[in-house]
Amino acid sequence: MSQFDVVVIGAGPGGYVAAIRAAQLGLKTACVDAFKGKDGKPALGGTCLNVGCIPSKALLQSSEHFHALSHDFADHGISVKGASFDTAKMIERKDGIVSKLTGGIGMLFKKNKVTSLHGLGRLAGREGEKWRIEVADGDKVETIEASHVIVATGSRPRQLPQAPVDNVTVLDNEGALNLSAVPKRLGVIGAGVIGLEMGSVWKRLGAEVTILEAAPVFLAAADQQIAKEAFKTLTKDTGLDIRMGVKIGDVKVGKTVSVAFEADGKAESLTFDKLIVSIGRVPNTDGLNAAGVGLQTDERGFIVVDEHCHTNLPNVWAVGDVVRGPMLAHKASEEGVAVAERIAGQKPHIDFNTIPWVIYTSPEIAWVGKTEEQLKAEGVEYKKGSSGFMANGRALGLGQAKGSVKILADAKTDRILGMHVIGPMASELVTEGVVAMEFKASSEDIGRIVHAHPSLSEVVHEAALAADKRALHG
Repeated sequence: MSQFDVVVIGAGPGGYVAAIRAAQLGLKTACVDAFKGKDGKPALGGTCLNVGCIPSKALLQSSEHFHALSHDFADHGISVKGASFDTAKMIERKDGIVSKLTGGIGMLFKKNKVTSLHGLGRLAGREGEKWRIEVADGDKVETIEASHVIVATGSRPRQLPQAPVDNVTVLDNEGALNLSAVPKRLGVIGAGVIGLEMGSVWKRLGAEVTILEAAPVFLAAADQQIAKEAFKTLTKDTGLDIRMGVKIGDVKVGKTVSVAFEADGKAESLTFDKLIVSIGRVPNTDGLNAAGVGLQTDERGFIVVDEHCHTNLPNVWAVGDVVRGPMLAHKASEEGVAVAERIAGQKPHIDFNTIPWVIYTSPEIAWVGKTEEQLKAEGVEYKKGSSGFMANGRALGLGQAKGSVKILADAKTDRILGMHVIGPMASELVTEGVVAMEFKASSEDIGRIVHAHPSLSEVVHEAALAADKRALHG
């Protein structure tokens, strides 16, 4: 029986990073994963690399290029006639990127001497100081032992009972990434990250997209000033038909999908060629044998952990989507690194207050820290500064001058409490807010830092100045 210091169950962003870091620290490490790619072969990287973060960004970029070619290039004096796109080629390009990155993880495993085992990992019990893990790959079952186990099994799409996913007509995130043709009428249930991003992709390629969202408030987790600006842009400019406060009723699936719903007290029904169900995700613990070994989970199925990601069982840890906190790939990775370092005797630190959020629509939406709504609810006295991209030379040159940056700071200490961005490259700009908050910086600190000209980051600089009532261009 093979023995390891650490066995990681799951090779997504939390698991594979944890395995690599553990191996770097001199721990004999194995990583167990059961995911298979479109070709039926084992594929590392979990949901994020295979059917989530990475492929969705590839398609978003392709659709944005086509939209720019069809609508925006004329403003640059560039004329194009008869522009067309090849859906199959777009999907092929996306798949190529996925294959490159998943294959890269395999190379990293070899480089760092991580043993990669394909199959479903199951906690089989504890004997002495060792945990036994069964790895089932079809009819083949192998048992290994480990001193420490890191559970990083991720999450799966939440199902809508009346609309079971078949990835032919009713799609989850995986099906939405692999459409062979642009549907004329596309329905999306859920106005979260996946719904907005996938809706944007297929809208730019020609689909009529209607998004049905149960919540009464758009992007409730985001700062509402930014959320309102995003709603206006996504509906007016992108052309998404977003309906809030919707109660989904019967869903009838045939060659098309008919969705009955209630909105504003009125009963309605819409028919779509394809329907994407994106109503959130649930922790993936099926087959782990949590109950059998006494691994504690909460009422929603999340594995219960302390602030160090340690479970109720000795030397069993859990990270990523399967535990509390935001379901974000970068959060999972940092937890994985931290656990590996704790096992090795180090004392790492993660500040959950400085984890950035990003939605890769056009324009992008990103934020870190507290929203205005949260600060008001907590009774925190704050000040704010905002600045738009409309007066930014770099944004105007890019033809992407919509959006704004908002910085929230403590009214007394000036310490930055939150930064919120909607605009070009918001996913990159928000990092300045993350770094500033990690180092307990003030809005004045950002205001005193020299920002390159012309650059998009000048809008961050201007927002910081505005928080101190000394904006130069506002």
